[in-house]
Amino acid sequence: MRHLLAYWQFTSTRKKIEAIALVSLLILGGLTLKSAARSNARSISMSPNEPEKVQATASARILQRQKQERQIRPENYDFEKFPVGAEHEQHWKHLLWTTAIVEPKQPFVVEALNRILAMTPRSGLTNAQIRTVDMAMKVANQLYLGDSAFYGALGQRFLDTIAQSPDPEWVAKSLSSLSKGGMQPSELQRLAEKAKARFPKWSSNIYLQTTLMDIANSVDAQSLPPLKDLLKWEVADNQLHLYALCRPDRRILCRAILKDRNGQWVRQEGKLWSVPLLLESIHGLSWNFTRGQTPQGIYRVESVVPKAEDEFFRAYGQFPLVNLFVPFEAGAKQFIPGNPGTFSGSLQQYQALLPSSWRAYRPLQQSFWAGKAGRSLFRIHGSGESADFFRGKDKNYPDSYNWNPTLGCLSAQELYSEKGQLLHADMPKILQALKMVGGKNFAGYLTVVDVPGDEKKPIAIETLETVVASRPTKKKNPLIREAMVKRSRPVRSLKPVSFEPDASESSSQSIAIAPDRSNRLSDSSGTTLSPTSQPLPTSISTEQVPLPIAY
Repeated sequence: MRHLLAYWQFTSTRKKIEAIALVSLLILGGLTLKSAARSNARSISMSPNEPEKVQATASARILQRQKQERQIRPENYDFEKFPVGAEHEQHWKHLLWTTAIVEPKQPFVVEALNRILAMTPRSGLTNAQIRTVDMAMKVANQLYLGDSAFYGALGQRFLDTIAQSPDPEWVAKSLSSLSKGGMQPSELQRLAEKAKARFPKWSSNIYLQTTLMDIANSVDAQSLPPLKDLLKWEVADNQLHLYALCRPDRRILCRAILKDRNGQWVRQEGKLWSVPLLLESIHGLSWNFTRGQTPQGIYRVESVVPKAEDEFFRAYGQFPLVNLFVPFEAGAKQFIPGNPGTFSGSLQQYQALLPSSWRAYRPLQQSFWAGKAGRSLFRIHGSGESADFFRGKDKNYPDSYNWNPTLGCLSAQELYSEKGQLLHADMPKILQALKMVGGKNFAGYLTVVDVPGDEKKPIAIETLETVVASRPTKKKNPLIREAMVKRSRPVRSLKPVSFEPDASESSSQSIAIAPDRSNRLSDSSGTTLSPTSQPLPTSISTEQVPLPIAY
């Protein structure tokens, strides 16, 4: 199995901390070596006297970058010295990850990837060889999409894989890479039919099935249903609802907005509460593959994962991570309130969680299929890494430069000075809002959806204000029985929670639930239910938890 957790084993010895930090980077996002525009900003969660983060200092980051660049040498890509197999699996795992970070335009890198991908038609590969080839395919997709002229030879390897590989997942990855690389629809359709002929049971393989489905959808794309229907809908009563509204081009920032447990929109200084997030995969893989883009669709939100140990600071930053679950993923306490455990139902039961106008919209089914394919461990988290650590960033997207790509997680901004002091972080704002509307152990739903747009800009908050302004009609989710949901004691007002803004802001801000009943989806009684209002905790449990890597 290519997705064994053994692929992510870590040791506890001090000698291997650098290797641990390197592997843990796989998820996240970062910071900049240069002070951002908020260089005079004070941390919203640290006192000015709190010790600096040594890993975030300019000197530490320069050293880290040099270590990465020194690995890009012809001798490290020498197959005589490092044949692909169990003995050198760790070498290739780390080198391929370094290749993904640096994106070197070196002929010997292209040749090495060519040689590894040439193994895809072989049968009888060992598990170690399979894992190395699989990693190489992810990196090859990333480099090919980033510069198809320089890495054009990899396109032929994708064609060879489609024609000869006995592995349907690798065939699906190759089809996806060529599709995202701009192959003509007629030629892509021909290759898709060839894949179906080679794998008569293609519909029983999730990767091939969903890839072929995406190719068909690209030819006959569905129109986006009314966004207002999605934003007024509640998956379940008395649950918070978080939305990540993205563009199809995930290099553009997404916009997160939040409803409380009564369907009231959370507002800040009279405007919709909003936080920018980046939902881009470093490898540019499609949503249905391990380490691919964040799928669209419904996620269960269940409290936080405590912040990782300091050696994982670069990957996740210094704040707790918001815990997300897709359907079929183990660990959810109640994906559907009143039904303990994970969601394990049919596609029709998943569709019933959506408003009627969205149930046939295929892109919003992605989280269902991703969970069925085994993807898991999605989180909302910050980053302790520098924004210029990942070299393949498109300079044509300056607005998102200070957010780093992930392996499927939702990346929040977290910036540090050259001295390693926190300048700005959005995770405290996110955590505080979620705890305010849902209590310490908040729970609810996240919906991720791509909204088409012509500009390289996130969806405007003014557009969303217009969408949520009209008075909704109460609609009950037929899958959720109201009797199963525990209700809070009703009150008439909600206490705002304040947080300390950046010093660059001119006035204090507060988060409050808007008493805007025209925007809520509620019962006819008009009763208001009070969310638990609690400040962000000053300490986090040190209980050991699995490393939260998105797959």
